[in-house]
Parts: sequence; C-alpha cells; structure tokens
Amino acid sequence: MIRGIYTAASGMLAETTRADTIANNLANGNTAGYKKDVAISKDFASVLIQRINDGPEAPVIGGLGVGTVIDEIATIQSTGAMRYSGNPLDFAIDGKGFFAVQTAAGIRYTRNGAFTRNGRGRLVTADGQEVLGQNGPITLPDGGQVTVDSTGNVSVEGATVGQLRVVEFDNERELIKEGANLFQAPNNGRQATGKVSQGFLEQSNVNVISEMVNLISGYRAYELNAKTVQTHDQLLDKAVNEVGKIS
Repeated sequence: MIRGIYTAASGMLAETTRADTIANNLANGNTAGYKKDVAISKDFASVLIQRINDGPEAPVIGGLGVGTVIDEIATIQSTGAMRYSGNPLDFAIDGKGFFAVQTAAGIRYTRNGAFTRNGRGRLVTADGQEVLGQNGPITLPDGGQVTVDSTGNVSVEGATVGQLRVVEFDNERELIKEGANLFQAPNNGRQATGKVSQGFLEQSNVNVISEMVNLISGYRAYELNAKTVQTHDQLLDKAVNEVGKIS
C-alpha cells in the first residue's frame, strides 16, 4: 500500500510540472516568436515481479511500474504563423534561423523580430539587447527609410548599413531556453537558409485550444492520482486501526 501511495504521488508531481508548462505556454500565446514547451514523462524504475517459494526457477509474472517522472521539458521549434504589422523594424524569418542578439551573458538567439531603435541609433530588441549584424551591432542613421531584403541586408535610403546575423543550427534540440524569448546555443551556428520578411512578425506556435484540452486532461489525471492516494490512506487506516485490533 505504501508503494501505491508513492506511485500515485509521483503522478501528481508530474502533472503539476505539466500544468506549469502548459500555463506558461498559454501566457505566451500572443508573444511574437515564442516556441511552446512540452513536458515529456517516462516510467520511473519499473521492477520485475516473480512468484516466491517456487525455487530458483520461479516464473516471471511481469513488470510493475512504480510511478512516473518528467524526463525533460522539450521545446517545439515549429514555425508560427506570419502576421503583417507594417512596422519597418519588425522582422520575421520564413524558414529556419534565429536572430543573434548581444546580452550581458553573451550572444543569444531569438525568433522574436519586434525590434526598435535606441537612443544611440542601434537596432535593439524590446528588452534593449543589441541586434547583431555580420560585423557587430547595426546602427541606423537618423531619419530615412529602412529597408531589409530577404537575405537580411539593411539599407537606409538605399545605402547599406549592415546585414542581419541570422543563423541556424543542425540540432535545434541543443538550444537551451533562457527566458525572455532567448536561446543559448552550444556553438555559433551557420548562415541560415530562412528568408527575412520585413514588416512581419512570427506569431507564437502555441495552439490555445489544444493547450486548454491538455490542461483539462492533466487536471483529470492529477485528480485521479489524488483519489488513489486517498484510497490507499483509507486502507492503511483500516489495516492499522481495525485489522490489527485485538479483541
């Protein structure tokens, strides 16, 4: 019975983590370039069950699961829908690729192309990190029309001022999500095959309806495990206070 409580409790813990992950996805449903996370669970240390008192060749009855555990929080890198914004400093990547930005912790990567111009004329993210070009931060002269072609070349009034550093990675599973829509990468990647679209923003790849369904399913699984814990607790109570009672 104690084992049953542990097994059910592990399911409750796993569903709590899953609910937190889904809640974060829903909170970022309207965040440009956000990539949803999925909590992946696995069996926790199954054991082999054999009959006892049958000698050295006791037949195997089968396996017994002793719970579940969250194996990893995986990020789904599928492309979100493109939305036209009309802002000349909004950019989206059609296909594979990430914008490179300079942060206090080093170079990080993002799909969120909602950029702006700071007081120094630098192209920056909404959080103030400088957007990197092939030769460092990109500086936009005062005034003038900004245009960016599909390869990331940035021009102001026809004069080229830099090229956006857009890179892709052979194994996107190696990217580590750090928050604020930024990823840390194990290497510098290579020139991206994706094309830059000016005046567009990539929307989150979160399907709100699907996430709500998953949230309800997770709640039901949590509730079932909670009832299992209560049932085992009642059985333990009877075993201690009734079955073991001396008349």
